[in-house]
Amino acid sequence: MGHDIYGLNKAREEIAYARFSMWNRNAILLYGLLEAYQFYAGVSGSGRSSVFSIQQFEKALNDYKKLFKTGDSPSESDCTSLDQKQILNFIQNCLATAQKEKSVEVYFG
Repeated sequence: MGHDIYGLNKAREEIAYARFSMWNRNAILLYGLLEAYQFYAGVSGSGRSSVFSIQQFEKALNDYKKLFKTGDSPSESDCTSLDQKQILNFIQNCLATAQKEKSVEVYFG
């Protein structure tokens, strides 16, 4: 059990991935930043997916900046933990793909 969260492009190829163990409280941070609490099932994701827009990822990145008090262009060097790094990478990778394809599907497993 655990949280395996995938970002998928239009071709359904993995473009982002975040993994949290079942008891890792940091998993809820990513769900919160994506405003996707309905996919949080306690020790894992719900096994469902949803499509997120560019605007949703832009908001998630802005909320990340506020939460972790980073500058306008947060980078891995700003991260104080591996979980913070994977959350940032996940959001940035999904946003980059959404900017090209208009949206990204996120699967919460």
